[in-house]
Amino acid sequence: MGDLFGAVYLYLDSMAFLFLSAVGLIIILGMMGITNMAHGEFMMLGAYSAVLATRAGLPFPISVLFATLVVGVFGMILERLVIRKFYGNLLQSLVATWGISLLISQGMLVVMGPSLQTIPMPLGGITVAGKAYAAYRLLLAFIAMGLLVVLWYIFNRTKFGMRARGAMQNAEIAETMGINTSRMYLATFGMGSALAGFAGALYAPTTVLAPLYGASFLAPAFVTVVVSGGANVIQGALVTSVFLGFIEGTASRLSGTFVGRMALLAATMIILRVLPTGISGYLEAKGERAR
Repeated sequence: MGDLFGAVYLYLDSMAFLFLSAVGLIIILGMMGITNMAHGEFMMLGAYSAVLATRAGLPFPISVLFATLVVGVFGMILERLVIRKFYGNLLQSLVATWGISLLISQGMLVVMGPSLQTIPMPLGGITVAGKAYAAYRLLLAFIAMGLLVVLWYIFNRTKFGMRARGAMQNAEIAETMGINTSRMYLATFGMGSALAGFAGALYAPTTVLAPLYGASFLAPAFVTVVVSGGANVIQGALVTSVFLGFIEGTASRLSGTFVGRMALLAATMIILRVLPTGISGYLEAKGERAR
């Protein structure tokens, strides 16, 4: 019983980590075509905002929502001032957002110092078969699954989602149908930024906070997004995070975290070699053939 619970726990933890670290980038890169190298810094801003708000007296759940709002607004301001000039150009957007990431991380280093004392992990621990587990990490897995359902509903069942997808797929046709693509870009980039802040705030109690806090999330986030593909980002995110989470979780359980991360990268290379359009591209093509 204990071994089974431990395996499921580690798998859910890996799946949640991959999905939550990538979800903001999935919206920005997968839907908008912007290579956001500042994604990790957005997560770092969310973590710092949540910790500072909690220290100011807000309950941690409210602090997470506050951090989400702060980073979302910051992203919308950034979209208006900088990002909108680079739509449709992956290389230029990569260089621009890389510069933004350096400014944010170095600015935070100057303002806040090399580290920030974090807050205790909520919920405490649970014991199964004599082994202790962090209950908060189980909560993160359920939050990841709930967020996935919410995003699927937004982008597949609401007018906003339909308009956002239309604006990203073909801006000219969307304009002729009365969709304000400029506002759609602003709202979508703001949503992706807010989700990055949300994820960063959620993981703030689990690690030491520093200006380079987001760096540990950036590589797994890009791996998840690239393997997911851009055909159907929400569906791709679900399948990718579940599949890669299983691989990383299993390898980590058997041989440690480093081997788990190496297994993740190896699986990524194999998948992209076999499915160059990503998992969502393969599923989309398979669905069209079935119809």
